[in-house]
Amino acid sequence: MAKEAKKDPQELTVEQKLKTLYQLQTTLSKIDEIKTLRGELPLEVQDLEDEIAGLSTRIERIKSEIAELKTSIAGKKVEIEAAKASVAKYKEQQDNVRNNREYDFLTKEIEFQTLEIELCEKRIKEFTAQEQAKTAEEAESSNTLEERKKDLEVKKNELDEIISETKQEEEKLRDKAKDLETKIEPRLLQSFKRIRKNSRNGLGIVYVQRDACGGCFNKIPPQRQLDIRSRKKVIVCEYCGRIMIDPELAGVTPEHKEEPVKEKPTRSRRKIADAD
Repeated sequence: MAKEAKKDPQELTVEQKLKTLYQLQTTLSKIDEIKTLRGELPLEVQDLEDEIAGLSTRIERIKSEIAELKTSIAGKKVEIEAAKASVAKYKEQQDNVRNNREYDFLTKEIEFQTLEIELCEKRIKEFTAQEQAKTAEEAESSNTLEERKKDLEVKKNELDEIISETKQEEEKLRDKAKDLETKIEPRLLQSFKRIRKNSRNGLGIVYVQRDACGGCFNKIPPQRQLDIRSRKKVIVCEYCGRIMIDPELAGVTPEHKEEPVKEKPTRSRRKIADAD
């Protein structure tokens, strides 16, 4: 006996298309529930990883700046020693000058070198203060980095635990969703995915609830409800754009609004007596 060929999605009736689409929606909603169970953990893990990377880069930059300051301080100390040597040399030369002109020239050189020493000492103080501030900043950043690493380890363990508990179930659901997608014509599937992506609750197809759209809860006219129940064509909500499905086709018992019972006004015995 020949094996029955797989039915082309475009050959399905509107009713079959809607039913398959609703099954896909249900499957995807279950996957969404698993994601909700994970909550903000994946984002928190990502944020912590980004923060750790940023802190590591910052610490490396601070270390580089501290090294540059140390080099600058060492350079200024060398300049001070050179200036001191020049002062000593010029003072020695002053003892052997022949005239006032040479003496005044050496005096000016001594003054210039003395100013250079003072300027270098001032720069050393500034660089030292900057180095101390950078060192404190590095220590603070390093402490923060260690704290964030501990936080990341905790969050990762929590996430890994949840993933291990739901991984098998999620894989089955994803396989089921892929299989269902092959049974839906591409254009309808693309429209469904677009609607689902743009909706807050991730619902691309909804059933009628209490004469209203199950997605945006706007009232649906009776004739449109009749068209939905007829299952002859794909109908979307004119307000939110979601695809509409008959509750019975979705396997849901329709909810009917119960009109409140109005109590009949009763005349009091006194009024009846007065009337008599």
